[in-house]
Amino acid sequence: MRTITLIIIHCSATREGQSFGFEQCREDHIRHRGFKDIGYHYYITRDGTVHHGRPLEQVGAHCRNHNRHSIGICYEGGLDAQGRVADTRTPAQKDSLQRLVAELEERFPRALVVGHRDLDPRKGCPGYNVRHEMCRDAPRCVRRES
Repeated sequence: MRTITLIIIHCSATREGQSFGFEQCREDHIRHRGFKDIGYHYYITRDGTVHHGRPLEQVGAHCRNHNRHSIGICYEGGLDAQGRVADTRTPAQKDSLQRLVAELEERFPRALVVGHRDLDPRKGCPGYNVRHEMCRDAPRCVRRES
């Protein structure tokens, strides 16, 4: 297994009211970006379903310079109806994301949870401040020592 130091949250940059499901995202990554598979390890659709993308053992294709040591999670959405960056997660997505991150933190206790924009300030993705939200649960705020 790879050494995981980051769990990176992304959005699909899809407008509210528009659908961009798991298979559409996978097809887009293969056909238009030239990837072998979807770039994310997990994709959460609006109904809260967590879809498995690339196996965790494989390097993702979701955050330049950080793919080798990270896990990529993407939620469907991230743009308001006018196309502006926004937190458009449904309650089901928020719940699924929280549960998934908690599971991954158990498996990779030294990994920090960040948004794509925390690693690339030119990005608005995932549409909300991941570090602020995760810091409501204090252990997620600091790198844990073993």
